[in-house]
Amino acid sequence: MVWMLMLIMAVLFILNFPMYIAMIVAPLAVILTYFPNINPLLATQQLIAGVQPIVLLSVPMFIFAADIMCAGQTSNRLLDFVDTFVGHIHGGMAITTAATCTIFGAISGSTQATVVAIGKPMRNRLISSGYEDEDTTALIISSAIIALLIPPSISMIMYCVVTGASVGDLFKAGIIPGLIILFFFSLYNFFRAKKKGIQRTKKIDLNGKVAALKKAIGPLGFPIIIFAGIYSGKFSPTEAAAMGVLYATLLEVFLFKSIKFKDFRNIALSTAVVTTAVFILVAAGSLFSWAISYARIPQMITQAVLGVNPTALKILITVTIFFYIAGMFVDSIVAIVILTPIFFPLAVQAGIHPIHLGIIVTLQAALASISPPFGCNIFTACAIFDRPFLMVVKRLPAYLIMLIIISVIIIFVPQVSLLLI
Repeated sequence: MVWMLMLIMAVLFILNFPMYIAMIVAPLAVILTYFPNINPLLATQQLIAGVQPIVLLSVPMFIFAADIMCAGQTSNRLLDFVDTFVGHIHGGMAITTAATCTIFGAISGSTQATVVAIGKPMRNRLISSGYEDEDTTALIISSAIIALLIPPSISMIMYCVVTGASVGDLFKAGIIPGLIILFFFSLYNFFRAKKKGIQRTKKIDLNGKVAALKKAIGPLGFPIIIFAGIYSGKFSPTEAAAMGVLYATLLEVFLFKSIKFKDFRNIALSTAVVTTAVFILVAAGSLFSWAISYARIPQMITQAVLGVNPTALKILITVTIFFYIAGMFVDSIVAIVILTPIFFPLAVQAGIHPIHLGIIVTLQAALASISPPFGCNIFTACAIFDRPFLMVVKRLPAYLIMLIIISVIIIFVPQVSLLLI
């Protein structure tokens, strides 16, 4: 059964069929071949059931809020604000980039959106300050992955849909790992800039900082609403997403006057396209999960890979490797909906906290998004910066090493991801 499943998926990939087709056809073929008495209409029920969880309503709303702010002034105001506080130190412009990506991640929940929103205005600033093009591109696409750890993260929502874990708890758990990544990246760029003698910007006086804060106070309110609302229990993640759309609209339309209501048609269309792709993959993933579970394929795979009664550490290391490798070739959502049902039951049985596992899965999705050959952030940067693949990946190894070190820390010290829940 396992070989049939893998063979059909491989053939469909080679023939260039869309990912969701492979995720639907392969498990259906296994079920109909080995379990012919099953009513095929059950497959339709599973497809529909996959997109029924109420928490999925938050996905299009978070995407919509991010699209509204990407079309407005949010990213530039955040960049100016952070730059006034850290721009004068060694590596200040690089630290500004990483910190702003972290803040914007609390708005978008998407690495690609962060690359576009922060990368476009920041790249020229970095190059004009003396940073090499390779360093600049690697910094931007690496810093953007913090968006997957800082709520609202779409990958986290997908993990919770598949496992039934608490979205609010996973959101809170991602804050500390996200800040650790920011610290590592900032420290690295501080010493690298100091070594290379990159010029620093002029230190801004108190009046300048206050002025920048006034301009950024609106965008800074977005993550505060998300964090405070979910952390205090006032909002569910779905309600926080709805508040985010309202807040983004009030900010960009009425306060900044950067977009008009006529612009909402194109913004909504962009959101609809992304949401449709996400929901199709989630529906297909639900069918895939049901089919392989019915055929007991997860048990076969885990027993073959992990053996009988594996330790929690062995499971975590295996999960890390599998999700990282999968994320190098397919989108993180696809990796999550396919692999999570395979490893999650065994992980819980071994005593691993579902939230701890969720942070590891999300971190590997982030790490894989900047890993060759098919990391999504790499190709996003190639497209928007018009740079060749080899140039984009040239300076990534340092960031990959830092992320691997952080992964090891989180595996061996689960309190890092469980402290806030």
